[in-house]
Amino acid sequence: MRRLGTVTKTAQGLAIVRTDDGTPEIGTMAVDESLSSVGRVVDVFGPVERPYLAVSPDDHVRLPDLLGTKLYAR
Repeated sequence: MRRLGTVTKTAQGLAIVRTDDGTPEIGTMAVDESLSSVGRVVDVFGPVERPYLAVSPDDHVRLPDLLGTKLYAR
């Protein structure tokens, strides 16, 4: 399991994640520290060295609760 990064904000129904290490592929499943599914990566944008990810949340996930959460690739 690889760390994606931390949710820094929400916008237009997406969780915006600042990456920590590398760039995952679009469609990668994102999970939290307890390995619960959070959503999928739908976009990668920003600087090449340390881009941002847009994660589309699963239906059961409340976006405000994700702020500050560390996400991982599954």
